[in-house]
Amino acid sequence: MGHQESLVFAVTRQSPELITPAKPTPHEYKLLSDIDDQEGLRFQIPVIQFYAKKNDFVDARKMDPVKVMREALAKTLVFYYPFAGRLREGAGRKMGVDCTGEGVMFIEADADVTLEDFGDALQPPFPCLEDLLFDVPASAGVFDSPLLLIQVTRLKCGGFIFALRLNHTMSDAAGLVQFMTALGEIARGASAPSIPPVWQRELLNARVPQRVTCTHREYDDVADTNRTIIPFDNMVHRSFFFGATEIHALRQLLPAHLRKCSSFEVLTAWLWRSRTRALQFDPEEEVRVLCLVNARPKLNPPLPIGYYGNTFAFPVALTTAGNLCQNPIGYALELIRKTKKDVTGEYMRSVADLLVLKGRPHFAAVRTYLVSDVTRAGFGDVDFGWGKPAYGGPAKGGVGPVPGLATFYIPFKNKKGENGIVVPVCLPALAMQKFVAEFDGMVKKNDQSVIGNTSLNIKSAL
Repeated sequence: MGHQESLVFAVTRQSPELITPAKPTPHEYKLLSDIDDQEGLRFQIPVIQFYAKKNDFVDARKMDPVKVMREALAKTLVFYYPFAGRLREGAGRKMGVDCTGEGVMFIEADADVTLEDFGDALQPPFPCLEDLLFDVPASAGVFDSPLLLIQVTRLKCGGFIFALRLNHTMSDAAGLVQFMTALGEIARGASAPSIPPVWQRELLNARVPQRVTCTHREYDDVADTNRTIIPFDNMVHRSFFFGATEIHALRQLLPAHLRKCSSFEVLTAWLWRSRTRALQFDPEEEVRVLCLVNARPKLNPPLPIGYYGNTFAFPVALTTAGNLCQNPIGYALELIRKTKKDVTGEYMRSVADLLVLKGRPHFAAVRTYLVSDVTRAGFGDVDFGWGKPAYGGPAKGGVGPVPGLATFYIPFKNKKGENGIVVPVCLPALAMQKFVAEFDGMVKKNDQSVIGNTSLNIKSAL
């Protein structure tokens, strides 16, 4: 990964343009659901896909990725026309899409680099990300701005990079992959997506009258008494690979009755504790982990196939920093397992009711860690006609209104060909050194706190 960090290349961009639907689309006002328009989702989420050149002898001109994607996008927007609109906010902070057909922002670019130049470690943090997904001035607002920004960058080798930025209130990872899959089908010649998009956001609206029937500590109003929100500056981004060896090492730290837990639960317990140790909060302070839980399987009646709105909950596990850091990892794991079980259909109704009653608050962010597992979202299967991506998924960790708070679990194959999960972590520099020490200690099957040792070789974790 050292090679990747030193990679520098030039990207030449054309002027951003707006791509509008290929045919006239309905001009209507479509309300978001009460799950979509909460404060914690009012931000842009970046995704990046790397594709190798196509090896068959098709007319190369036909296979210009920029031309293919530009045309496919216009056709796909006929079906997904709300993406071509603009968000507005009405009474009670209720958001809706004004389906104006103004279009999504599109950038054509070329980079003097090959896919091979990125080396073995095609994983966040990506070099020159701000050049591969250009933040067009005045384009990133929540309201009255494009809901999607897409940059297609041709590479010297004939491959290309597809980078996208989405207004998160419109869709979650599953909804975004559904849109990207439709774009891929149309790019490959289909006349319509195999799964027609379904709006029906009212299915996740609050009840009338609202009644909060479950406990939702994730929306507590937590005062930041000790100024423990991580500072914006001096943040270090690094990725950590968890393959079979690392997950096995984690399982060895557990008592026998917990060893059958899911990799997500084991990994989350270890990351939460290690990150908390690295940040050195006061032992009596409350710390939290929010686990993104996909609520689709929990809803009865189920949501229609093709629904592309946000359908997850943020249930929270909480304890004191002292209890978390001093107990074996099984302690955190039990808290996380219980928290995930809380999410039911009733829980989702209760969340929607609470959000409306409380004015759509942000989830509690003080001393909070948020984990989102996108290993099954399907980014790695999106095919625009060049096969599956060499990397597909979130462009970086730590995204969202509060820097450094969120981590993704991304499916990844390392240079040895091992399948596993790559986790981008974003921490202040000193805390990152301590986190790396925790990682090294775990891999060496030593669960004692190694926090004291900060003079360590950072390279070892990468």
